[in-house]
Amino acid sequence: MIKINIIAVGKLKEKYLKDAVEEYTKRINAYAKINIIEVNECKCPDNPSPSQIAQVLQKEGQDIISKIPKGSLVIPMCIEGEQLTSEAFSKKLESFSLEYSQITFVIGGSFGLTDEVKALGKIKLSFSKMTFPHQLMRVILLEQIYRALSISNNSKYHK
Repeated sequence: MIKINIIAVGKLKEKYLKDAVEEYTKRINAYAKINIIEVNECKCPDNPSPSQIAQVLQKEGQDIISKIPKGSLVIPMCIEGEQLTSEAFSKKLESFSLEYSQITFVIGGSFGLTDEVKALGKIKLSFSKMTFPHQLMRVILLEQIYRALSISNNSKYHK
């Protein structure tokens, strides 16, 4: 059984997001071991300077890198990443699970991810050209992982 990690910046505050994460985590556990690792979101003033943003990115990036399990395939979630259909995502996950025992997805904070974190990825992934709150992205990613695993296992979830 493949182990899937999600490293995400920040804690979920809203109950509806926590409930969704809990539901998809429970569903995914039928197919894979899922582990969500939260790293602290760095606080920043309302109108941060470019150097303040760079400091936040650097600190969050270091925290993310320290949490990536050794030997894990890393997939950063970023807007410049590859966009796939659910079926293609499912095939990628299947293929990666033959090579790796762990896959680690990375969701950055409000300012995204450092180039250093992005460079660790075998592929970079994007679900849209649109920008989503990073807390909501966690739910979207979990749903797509569940959908991908459902496709691979011929479940009726995916239509």
